[in-house]
Amino acid sequence: MHTSFIDSLRPPPGLRILVSAGASGIGAAVARAFVETGARVHVCDIDRAALQRLAADVPNLTTSVADASVSRDVQAVFDDARNALGGLDVLVNNVGIAGPTGPVEQLLPGDWERTVDVNLNSHFHFASRAVPLLKASSRNPCLIAMSSVAGRLGYPLRTPYASTKWAIVGFMKSLAIELGPHGVRVNAILPGTVEGERMNGVIGARAAAAGVDVQAMRQEYLQKISLRRMVTPEDVAATALFLCSPAARNITGQAISVDGNMEYL
Repeated sequence: MHTSFIDSLRPPPGLRILVSAGASGIGAAVARAFVETGARVHVCDIDRAALQRLAADVPNLTTSVADASVSRDVQAVFDDARNALGGLDVLVNNVGIAGPTGPVEQLLPGDWERTVDVNLNSHFHFASRAVPLLKASSRNPCLIAMSSVAGRLGYPLRTPYASTKWAIVGFMKSLAIELGPHGVRVNAILPGTVEGERMNGVIGARAAAAGVDVQAMRQEYLQKISLRRMVTPEDVAATALFLCSPAARNITGQAISVDGNMEYL
């Protein structure tokens, strides 16, 4: 009984996984984690060099170069994934960019539109193609949408980013209702402040916009977190693994924060 319970906390081996924007950061951590469980993983990313580095480092990984905001690129990813995997059990839709930082009256329309194209429209492009494959799966199929703690809190000076992350949560909750009768679960993960180069860039941009020192801005971020520490990409990957395990078979329609309890932004 004890062994059976522990086994239920792990994804079963052989799952067919597609990870978008998976060449670095959270996406790469998710891809690596699933490979370690014995999954067959296909990763797409816009960064060809980063994809090549990941593929060289992780055996048996298949890849596609794609701009997730472009419908025809996403179609090509699914063509590649079907050839490589023969079907799909899990989609981890991890695409996202930081978008511009600044007061709303100073934002450029093109920057707003690019953020919406990448952060939100990509989720439609991937989900609309993944759903028929997930419906055909008999292996506890799951769609995981990567949102952000900015999908539950207001985020001054980052309105394009926050708006798309809130929208992802609404998209996920609606899909969970739509797909529940077909046995497909849909959840969102909301990472908080994640250690790494991208967060360093965000903190730097926010510091510049506010006219303060970068280290002071970093401390300001930490003071907003109850645990006073950032999360790691591996923390987020562990949650993705759990959501694809038998233990999570009745978890759907949930926005799960992995953020050390971010109190405000």
